[in-house]
Amino acid sequence: MLRRIFAIVFIFACTSAAWAVLGATIFARSESLGSGLKARVASTWGSAQVQTPPSAAYERDTTELVERTVDGKKILESATRSKQYPLPLEKSDVSVAFDLEHRQKGLLWYSTYKVDFSGTYVFHNTSGQDETVQVQIKFPAERAVYDDYKVLVGGSPVEVRSTDSCVSVEAKVAAGRAFTCTVAYKSQGLDSWTYRFGTEVTQVKDFALQMRTNFDDIDFPENTLSPTEKRPVAGGWELGWRYRNLLSGYDIGMIMPQKLQPGPLAGQISLFAPVSLFFFFFLMFTITTLRDIELHPMNYFFLAAAFFSFHLLLAYLVDHVSIHLAFAICSLVSILLVVSYLRLVVGMRFAAVEAGISQFIYLVLFSYAFFFKGFTGLAVTIGSILTLFVVMQMTGRIRWA
Repeated sequence: MLRRIFAIVFIFACTSAAWAVLGATIFARSESLGSGLKARVASTWGSAQVQTPPSAAYERDTTELVERTVDGKKILESATRSKQYPLPLEKSDVSVAFDLEHRQKGLLWYSTYKVDFSGTYVFHNTSGQDETVQVQIKFPAERAVYDDYKVLVGGSPVEVRSTDSCVSVEAKVAAGRAFTCTVAYKSQGLDSWTYRFGTEVTQVKDFALQMRTNFDDIDFPENTLSPTEKRPVAGGWELGWRYRNLLSGYDIGMIMPQKLQPGPLAGQISLFAPVSLFFFFFLMFTITTLRDIELHPMNYFFLAAAFFSFHLLLAYLVDHVSIHLAFAICSLVSILLVVSYLRLVVGMRFAAVEAGISQFIYLVLFSYAFFFKGFTGLAVTIGSILTLFVVMQMTGRIRWA
């Protein structure tokens, strides 16, 4: 009996080591390919976007005294320089809508989205005279695609000049008058979207931002403002931020929900597999001992190999089909291997009932608990307690002495 137990423990230890190698391999594949694939996704789709309000300023030529050194002597000379004077932003009315479209590359899903942005801003000419105002609008991402890009000043389209980082327009504004600037475009991004008031603590007057999502799982980045209004709509949420006179160093943002990542999930299931096999071996050993059924260590070896086939197939199948379909296929394959084998060793009833149900519980259900983030530990704990209860009831009348 002791030699058989030692052999089973040795088989369990070797299989656990194989699972550790498999899990490490899956995580290494995910990490090594993940950074490169993310860069490829960003290059073809777009990166995370950070939208800032436009800035408006006028230029004035000013004469200043400049110190120069001539023949070792310092002299003062007058020089004319152009100086910019920013105009205050009096009002902001922003609207943004997201259309989330996940994309899979290799073992990972990426949260790509389409964004429909529109913002109307009101500036006030406080210079006391007519000015030619330069309005500068920064792009939300260095490399992105902007479709149907529009800039309106006073409700009329204007000619724009663009560089790699921004768009600029000119507007003639009368003294003491306000003017509106509207920016609208459709673009694409990755992972998150942020509306940034400024790099430091900034005063924002008469601000309103309306955000609409086509997903329910909303989440906000750290150090961002929570919405002041929130209501569910068909397929998502409608969120609002409204402030009369805000003084804050925080931004407004949205993190796109993540899908279950096939690579990391398969790696976690593989590293957890020894727990499933331990419960299965423990129950099989208890049942066969009570019923005087002889299972040779080689039988346990083939059972361990059938368990391992589940995780090995899952590791390389998730590249090609959805994680749920891959999980179902691997479960059927592994259970079929165990039941068809024990049918020959012991009999059909034992293979289908005791072994089949045990494998379904400890391999399939325990592994499927990883699909429910935050409940995996609780599910395994409940399963362990129920197993303990069953074994205690089965062995309660045994006189161990």
